[in-house]
Amino acid sequence: MTEADIRQARLEDHDAVAAFTSDTWADRDVGDYIPDVFPEWIETDGPDQRTVVVDCDEDIGGICQAVVLSEHEAWLQGMRVNPDYRGEGYGLAMVEHLFAWCRERGASLARNMVFSWNDAGLGQSRAAGFEPAAEARWAQPAPDPNADPALDVVENPDAAWACWQRSRACRRLSGLGIDPGESWSLSEVTRQRLGDLADSQRVLAVQDEAGTRAATARVRVRERETDDGVESIAVYGFSVWDDLESARALFDAVATDAADLGVDRTRVLVPETCRHVSDVAAARADASDEPIFVLEADLTV
Repeated sequence: MTEADIRQARLEDHDAVAAFTSDTWADRDVGDYIPDVFPEWIETDGPDQRTVVVDCDEDIGGICQAVVLSEHEAWLQGMRVNPDYRGEGYGLAMVEHLFAWCRERGASLARNMVFSWNDAGLGQSRAAGFEPAAEARWAQPAPDPNADPALDVVENPDAAWACWQRSRACRRLSGLGIDPGESWSLSEVTRQRLGDLADSQRVLAVQDEAGTRAATARVRVRERETDDGVESIAVYGFSVWDDLESARALFDAVATDAADLGVDRTRVLVPETCRHVSDVAAARADASDEPIFVLEADLTV
């Protein structure tokens, strides 16, 4: 194929894209979000976002999107190849095209996210030049107005930043947390970000007389359509704690905050380690069934 086969996506591509993404993972009880978000992607494409497709004359051979998250970070998502055109190199060609686009906008690295069960996605990412960066999972404490943290909970972004910087979670997550601006993406947690989130959302630090022992930051409240209607979810971009006692207090603080918001569910990003996931279980906070893997590509080479 040639570079000319890859172009920016257009709204009239929707039906063709939906045709090969409606049942992406037929062997799993997991739906694909691409048909639903495609019109929004087209509407919001601009200087910091580009959605491309592989134009196969009367058909579409693939789709992928890149988003610039910061001065040096980019995110790739939604890479799908039409099964009728697999083996043609379209996936790698789209990634290379978007890597070049990201470089032109000053990005020095690009990341993506793949569910741990998606062997094809993991293999495609490695073939495209992505390397392993971080492993995470979602803790899901239920909103509870009666949750009573055993430790003090304060809104202090400086304390949360200090706790994050010295934590094992920060190292295991490669300094990454949920990006406030782009759903399902991770970018570097910064002191400035926590200050901004303290103003726009909420940053929580769990403390006792010895200092700050746990912290988290709410990055957004989102809604999604379900079979039963609209569901609201409070998303917390990272979570750190020193021990099981502080983990319990942290998840109680999240449960209380979520209840105050009136949301249906929570998602709290935690590192995928035996210690962290078992602490989530011991604190009686639900967790997602499988981890997510974040991969990273160096765009300077």
